[in-house]
Amino acid sequence: MFFRISPWRPAVLLPLALTACASPESRTRDALIKAGLSHDVAECMADQLVDNLSIAQLRRLSALGKAEKKGVKHLLRRIRDLHDPQIVSVTATAAATCAIGLPG
Repeated sequence: MFFRISPWRPAVLLPLALTACASPESRTRDALIKAGLSHDVAECMADQLVDNLSIAQLRRLSALGKAEKKGVKHLLRRIRDLHDPQIVSVTATAAATCAIGLPG
């Protein structure tokens, strides 16, 4: 049996397929940018977070959403509300490491 694919379906499915293929690092980086960090800081931190947090913890970070205020200080305040000491510790360490320019 053949199914007819409507012309709008590829336009809808392509972004979903690309999102599914995105690496954990890029998804984490994008979530950090959305949460108020600069691109450079978010990119630096994403590698460390992916290496030290579980997928479930990374999803919790991504769920923080868009920040009203920008910067690491405000992000860390919001992360404390997740009540996960490992997320707080790893994120704070990554932020400090990236702020002083050390490699992750």
